[in-house]
Formats: sequence, C-alpha cells, structure tokens
Amino acid sequence: MPEPSRIIIIRPSALGDVCRSVPVLASLRAAYPDATIDWLVQDTFADAVRYHPMLDGVVEFPRKKLGISSKRGNPLPSIAWMNDSLRPNPRYDLVLDAQGLFRSALFSRWTGATRRVGYRNAQELGHLFYTDAFRVNRERHAVDRMLSLVQASGVEPVRDMRLYTDPVERARSDAQPWSQGRYAVLAPTSRWPGKQWPADRFTELARRLLARGAERVVIVGGPSEQAQIAPLLRWAAHEPRAIDLVGATSISRLMAVIERAALVVANDSAALHMAVGFDRPLVGLFGPTRIGLVGPYRRRRDVIQHTRPADRFDHKVGTLGLAMMRRITISEVLGACTERLFGT
Repeated sequence: MPEPSRIIIIRPSALGDVCRSVPVLASLRAAYPDATIDWLVQDTFADAVRYHPMLDGVVEFPRKKLGISSKRGNPLPSIAWMNDSLRPNPRYDLVLDAQGLFRSALFSRWTGATRRVGYRNAQELGHLFYTDAFRVNRERHAVDRMLSLVQASGVEPVRDMRLYTDPVERARSDAQPWSQGRYAVLAPTSRWPGKQWPADRFTELARRLLARGAERVVIVGGPSEQAQIAPLLRWAAHEPRAIDLVGATSISRLMAVIERAALVVANDSAALHMAVGFDRPLVGLFGPTRIGLVGPYRRRRDVIQHTRPADRFDHKVGTLGLAMMRRITISEVLGACTERLFGT
C-alpha cells in the first residue's frame, strides 16, 4: 500500500482530550514526514493545536452553530459544512479517528478517504464507518489507547506530549508585569461540581503560597465559572499579588500563561493536561476520576487523591465527588506545592 500523502486526524473535543492527543500527530509525522497532516477539531478548541509545527492545517468544526441548525430540524448546514470541509481536492487518503463516537466516525466516512482507521470497539456503532477497525483495551490510559490505535494501523508510537503556543499571545503574556517573576497558576474550576476542590481551600492555599514566598498567584477559569470560586475571587480583589484572569483568557492566552508557570495547581481539567504538554511542575487534585485512564499522562506522582473501597467513580454525581474532594487537605496540597516551587 502506498504511503499516504494527505492525512487528517479527527479529535474534535473536549479541550483536555485535544491537548493530550498530540502524540497521534507526532507519531504520524514521524512515519510520514512528507505528508500533509490536518486536524479536525471543534472551532472553540482549535488554538490548542493550531500552532503545532508538525501540523499543516486545522479543519474547524463549528459545533454550536451546526448544533442549533440540527435541533431546528435542518441538517443542510451540517451537510454543506462536511462537503466543503472534509472533501478537499485532492482528497484525504488516510483518516485516523482518535475520538471513536458516531459523529467522528461519520466525519471519517464523509471524507471519502480510501483508508479510515478507528476503534473496533468504538461507541455508538462508529466502527461501521471505518475500513480498518482495531480493538483497543479500554482499561488503558486515554493516551495509550490512542497510541495503540496508531500502532495497530502500522505506525510506530511517539510519546511526544509537547504543546505549542501562539507566538503573538506568548509575547503579550510576557509583556505583563506580573509574568516576569515566578508565579503559580491556580485552575480551581471544573464543569462538574464533583471535580471541584472547595473554593475556600483554594483561597487558603493561595494565602499560604504567598506567605511561603511565591511571587504571584494567577487564577484562571472560564467566564461562566466565577460563581464556583466566589470566595477566592473576593480575596484576590484585595490582594495585589493575586492576578484574576477568570473569564479573561482565550485558549491561546491560557496556554501562554501556563507555559511560563513555575507551578500549576488544578482540578481534573484542561489546564492540567496543558501543564503536562508544557512539562510544568503540577499538583492535580482528583476525586471521582480514574487516574489510570484519564489522569495527567505519566505524572501519577503529581496527583493527590484519596479513595476508599466503597467509592463510586461517577463525577456526574456531585455529592459523591465533593465528599472525595474534601478528603484532600490544605496542608498536603501546600506541602506538594512547596516541594515543587522551592524544593523543600
């Protein structure tokens, strides 16, 4: 079989998953150095991979826009987008679906590529759209599952997790006065209440980090997440060494901030996987999540989690998750942070 000349990776979401999928790109680039490689990604997450030097192009999936049309019973915009975006001239000759859902598998089929690689045990019958479907052990880490798919397709895995920041956004971030020293990034929010370490504990942690000698603490989060951490933001408003960037960072800016951080402290969220991609010191706070499947890749030592035999790992049940998160004490998080910041 001739080597492919045009390849597309399909991994639209979520943001953390997109960040930790870059070894798929690194593997394909090493195997096919002369190929054109694109990545289909949700438009709101595109900047997470747009500036990667191994990538030739980004195909942006406007999920929200197309979702509105579909809910109104009008599939034509989705069909038009797939025709325009997934059938370039010349067409792709290799597709690798790293997501494994019905929609991502449909995208792979719509390309018309002669070879479409995906999971034999994909969810929602996605395997029906592939030409090459491989069964992968679901009990492996998400990164290793994707690399198992890569290897099954005949490509040697390359475990390169490196992320790359928009140079313009990096320069803007570097120009901020607070960014000149060593700062700790706190990512205290999560979409799921069961993954949130209590905001009052983050507040006390920030106080103690500054008292221990941290120059700045930079707080990040989405614009809709301010209510989650109201006590922390109220404290930050009166602390000049605390930089409140909640709701003020694009993905590119968030990456630039994390890239230069001396430490990242985060719940189970995209910021954690960005820290891995930039090889930053980190402390991950985990409750009802199976670290071996979706934790920071090969950074188990950087995770604090206290589990019990009767625990149920379901982050969608907020009360169960919160009970697990409350087992994590301020003192042990402070100790882990101090060790990474000051080596003591």
